[in-house]
Amino acid sequence: MKNSILVKNIKYLVTCDDDDNVFENINMYIENGEIKYIGKEFKLAEETIDATNMVVYPGLINTHHHLYQIFSRNIPQVQNMELFPWLKYLYEIWKNMNSDVIMYSSLCGMGELLKTGCTTCFDHHYVFPENQNNLIETQFEAAKKLGIRMYASRGSMSLSIKDGGLPPDTVVQTVDDILKDSERLVKKFHDKSRFSMSRVALAPCSPFSVSRDLMRESAKLARELGVRLHTHLAETMDEEKFTLEKFNMRPLQYMESLGWLGSDVWFAHGIHFTEDELKLLASTGTGIAHCPISNMKLSSGIAKISQMLKHNVPVGLGVDGSASNDGSNMLEEMRVAFLLHRLNSGKNAPTAYDILKIATKGGAKVLGRDDIGKLSVGMAGDLFMININRLELVGADLDPRSLLSTVGYKGTVDYTIVNGKVVVKNGILVNIDEDKLYYESDAVAKKFIRGI
Repeated sequence: MKNSILVKNIKYLVTCDDDDNVFENINMYIENGEIKYIGKEFKLAEETIDATNMVVYPGLINTHHHLYQIFSRNIPQVQNMELFPWLKYLYEIWKNMNSDVIMYSSLCGMGELLKTGCTTCFDHHYVFPENQNNLIETQFEAAKKLGIRMYASRGSMSLSIKDGGLPPDTVVQTVDDILKDSERLVKKFHDKSRFSMSRVALAPCSPFSVSRDLMRESAKLARELGVRLHTHLAETMDEEKFTLEKFNMRPLQYMESLGWLGSDVWFAHGIHFTEDELKLLASTGTGIAHCPISNMKLSSGIAKISQMLKHNVPVGLGVDGSASNDGSNMLEEMRVAFLLHRLNSGKNAPTAYDILKIATKGGAKVLGRDDIGKLSVGMAGDLFMININRLELVGADLDPRSLLSTVGYKGTVDYTIVNGKVVVKNGILVNIDEDKLYYESDAVAKKFIRGI
């Protein structure tokens, strides 16, 4: 019974498994973080949760975020800007970040993710001000405090304004320094074992903020170390104009020339791809992190998700940075994704259940994991639970697989379990004092915005 939990009397268990099973009036037994049993029997466990009236879903998987941006959201001056001017303005704030900003923004962002059903967070951190060398360590520390499954990245920027890029000089680094620190962090934190709680990817920021050498050498190092690659790509027409003018290549062609295609690579956004480029992504197994709310807020465009799914391009869901989203809520991201593509693609749009699968096992595939993203025996005990006996969900249980995208769920979930451990109970974080976190975080955020 060591580290065991029984979730009993589940009204609906939406598995997102290969057979798209939905079980009714079922029990689930988890031991040492692994699902050991799904069935009618009651297993003796250290902890038992009565899931009467509950719908249980696989934990959501966030495939793209910038946690540090949580402390720069809702700034009036940038609310009507598009990506390039938006970045230029905010870099002048972001260049002042330190480990306190990273700690508290990570706790707030990952805390919100957990409270809205997300059990795995990938974060793309690429801003490293001078003499701030422990930022990724701080993120892992925050994740451990909360109990979330963390997939961090050693991001990077090497082209400042004087080199033709967007960021200020104080947040760019040399290629050698970036590669050296990348290798250090991979060796320190990347755990390849099944049910790992910590992994690392290499993630140069974008084609317009890093050099050709950094992109090429990062790919080489990642493959030597056996880790994945991530960057922003095809997010805006400004980016496409940049690569055409500078390299005489479209963004994806440029990345292909640097060895940045393959089943170990995924791109954030991926909006402006041609049909032939989508086929190339599919044939190489290159993935996409779809960030619909960010894409809408920055007027970047609408990703061709219907076509991607048709071609079997791996697709996951991401909330992106909170400054380009203003939240870290995967439940909201799912419903917006569903409605956006219904509006844009009509009957060819992904179904509501397709969106749930993108947010679960789709995200697992994008992150290169086969141990999360669905609920079946042998998989990780990562899940969330919603009591549907509530006023706002009356009559909404006709199709529990589609509920989260069609009706939507606007509150915090009742339970979130990660690695077989309860981390959200009755909508409240278990491992941290939320009130204390709010006041401390608010003080750090205000100081950060003032540039102190």
